Parts: sequence; structure tokens; C-alpha cells
Amino acid sequence: MLKFVKNYMDSISGIEVYPIISLLIFFTFFVVLFCWVFTAKKEYIKTVSNLPLDNQNNDIL
Repeated sequence: MLKFVKNYMDSISGIEVYPIISLLIFFTFFVVLFCWVFTAKKEYIKTVSNLPLDNQNNDIL
């Protein structure tokens, strides 16, 4: 089975670029998330973190 997959992947031209693109997307996402975490306002983080505990906004229950 592995031999079939290896031969099949070798027959696709330009396939070596896909792992590089996926790694770049993954790395970029976490770098942007890291920057957002350190630049987010503390008031916003406190407000969002208290949302599950706030009984005034639980109209569903």
C-alpha cells in the first residue's frame, strides 16, 4: 500500500510545494495569534473571560 502511495505521489508534478504552503499557513496563523494575544487590551480580555459567568446574558436558559 505504501509503495502505491509513494509511486502515485511521485507522478504528481509540483506536489513538493504543498507541504511547504501548509507549514507557512500554520506558522503564520500562530504568529498572528501570538501577536494578537500580546496586543489585546486587558479590558477586552476580562470582558470576554467573564461572559460565561454573566447571568444577565443567559436568555436561553
